[in-house]
Amino acid sequence: MCDVIARVAGDPSLPEANRRQFLKVLGTAVTAGGLLAAGAGSAQAHPSGSGGHTARGDTKLILLGTSGGPLFIQGDHFGISTAVVYKDAVYLVDMGLGALLRLRQSSASGELGLATALTKVRGIFFTHMHSDHLTDWPAAWAIGGGNASGRPASAGPIEVFGPGNRGTLPRVFPPGRPAPPLFNPADPTPGISGMSGYLTQAWANDLNDRARDSNAPRPESLFHVQDIPLDGIWSPDPEGVPPRLSSPIQVWTDGDVRVTATLVDHRPTAPAFGYRFDTPDGSVTISGDTTVSQNLIDLARDTDYLVHEVIDPEYVDRLVATLPPEVGGPARQHLLESHTTIEQVGRDVAEPAGARNLVLTHLAPGNNPEGRWRQAERGYSGRLIVGRDLLELAIA
Repeated sequence: MCDVIARVAGDPSLPEANRRQFLKVLGTAVTAGGLLAAGAGSAQAHPSGSGGHTARGDTKLILLGTSGGPLFIQGDHFGISTAVVYKDAVYLVDMGLGALLRLRQSSASGELGLATALTKVRGIFFTHMHSDHLTDWPAAWAIGGGNASGRPASAGPIEVFGPGNRGTLPRVFPPGRPAPPLFNPADPTPGISGMSGYLTQAWANDLNDRARDSNAPRPESLFHVQDIPLDGIWSPDPEGVPPRLSSPIQVWTDGDVRVTATLVDHRPTAPAFGYRFDTPDGSVTISGDTTVSQNLIDLARDTDYLVHEVIDPEYVDRLVATLPPEVGGPARQHLLESHTTIEQVGRDVAEPAGARNLVLTHLAPGNNPEGRWRQAERGYSGRLIVGRDLLELAIA
């Protein structure tokens, strides 16, 4: 779910009665000290290992985190992150809150736990620059070198791909609202390489300490960060609605693994990417955040697994009903025009793409009953899988 939810929850101008109703619908409890994430105080342990479905074969799909949005509501749904594994090579898409922990808990990690969480990682691919898809990236930048034990020198750096500098600010919404003050006005829209440069500045005290005292390597020796170029393809405008592409964007070929991308519609956020991984065993397509996107349908043609975000419009309606109309109306419009609903994801995306399996992730809300998500089967002739953290699926 978009950052609009977090902004509403933290809006100081929102009447307290509306805020309490809003948070109740979100599934959080209000305590004297602030917010207590639902499930955080329960006795339920976090799942570990493969999540019950151990994949066999050379290629597998692992859902590391399946929660949508920046609010940490439930302890059993961590931030969005997905892994595609081919033999001993691991490819990550997004690193939401808890991605490193989930990677350590999965079969994609090495035998020494967190110390080898990044040992097998060959590439990291970011879909867009929203915080719920990036929260664990600063942690990886700072501590990655110490958590890639046993990584052979011949492996080279981890290749990191993502959006470049947008170059223009998104429009202010709703229209007519005064433009808010800019953050970092000298560089207000950095992409993944720009953000990583700022991380080196932010971690300078720690990095200098460890380099001088322990001869620790620079983050750039482990991560090779690059923006996906869009020259001749698109220059994002304030509305952020991408053009229809005639062909996928070639991102990287790593031996038997080919990675392509497309522009998806997460208006006004831009650029936003979906990725496809093709191996000798089959294909996995990962949507990122998007409304129904013809570009994504094209990218996912005949894919074995389509891993797609989903939002429940009934949940959105319950949320906005707790808000004043001038806040709730724009919030509802934004959420539903930049995400894909339960009714749309199977019928309007997976079916025309010919996807053999549809895997729901980035669940908004994460605490929906499974039966509600299964309504995505309507209009879809393939197999529907409701995602959960640490679920592993064989691609064969």
